[in-house]
Order: sequence, then C-alpha cells, then structure tokens
Amino acid sequence: MELVVARIGRAHGLRGEVVLEVRTDDPERRLAPGAQLRTDPPEAGPLRVESLRTHSGQLLVRFAEASDRTAAEALRGTELLVDVEASDEEDAWYPHELRGLRAERADGTVLGELEGVEHLPAQDALVLREPDGTRTLVPFVAAIVPLVDVVGGRVVLDPPGGLLASDAERLETDREP
Repeated sequence: MELVVARIGRAHGLRGEVVLEVRTDDPERRLAPGAQLRTDPPEAGPLRVESLRTHSGQLLVRFAEASDRTAAEALRGTELLVDVEASDEEDAWYPHELRGLRAERADGTVLGELEGVEHLPAQDALVLREPDGTRTLVPFVAAIVPLVDVVGGRVVLDPPGGLLASDAERLETDREP
C-alpha cells in the first residue's frame, strides 16, 4: 500500500526549498537526504531529497529536481508517497488499514463505514459515510473512538449527541408526541 508521508507546501527562499506538511511520525528516516519518493500527481516526480532541515518549527526540504523558487513553487500541493505494510505499533494505524471498516456503537448498532482519515490542524478525524450517505468527520480521539479492530473489520464509536446525522433523526423521533 502507499502511504502519504508529506504534502508539499509553499516555497521557502530562492534556492528551491519547500515547507512540508508532515504526515509521518518519522520524517527524519522517511525524508532523509537521498530518499527517492513517488508523488501524487505522478507526473510531479519521482523526487529525490537533497537536504532536510528544521527552521522555526517547520520542516524544510530541497529536492534535486527543484533547484530554484519557481520549480519549488510548481510542486506545491504534491503529496509524497512511500510503500508500507500494516502498522506494527499498538494503537497506530495507517489510513489504508481503516478504510472500509464498519463503524458501530458499543451495542452493535451500525453507524456506517469509514472512508478514510482527514489530517486536520488540531487532530486527525475519521471520515464516516453514514447509511443515509452523509459524510461526517469524527474526531479520532480515544473518548469518541474507544476501539479500533482492524482484524475484526470494525471500529467502535461513542459519539457525543448531535455529531452524527442519524442522531438528529433520532432526536426528532424522540420529540414527536
């Protein structure tokens, strides 16, 4: 499977460096100088990391294929990809492992199916497709997602009232005389 390890942001300076929006917990290894990365879109790469450094809390990288600001700016929005197997860490999953899992409450009530993970500034969110087709972002925190069972093909959710579209329908039904 492919894993997005970073997304290329704005150009930094005149010599082709770019700011990276990192999506991996090990950027120094995955983005080490000399690393060859596939890209999405494919025509933007592959890209070879020439240098990697931190500046003011941001990760900056220069690619051999982008030697100036104009070339670096053309890469903006490109995703950097690596091949991975299943995660071997407890309580850590790759987005491709979560895609397609059945979402349910602790009592077994089906809430929908996971379409993936959104990497938001504050935290990651699960993308849930509810049975009525509504797309809902569910904060990926232990209080709301107490169980992820990849082998069992399910994720258990304990969403606060009103988070899901189905909650709104249930509240309307409860209010009727």
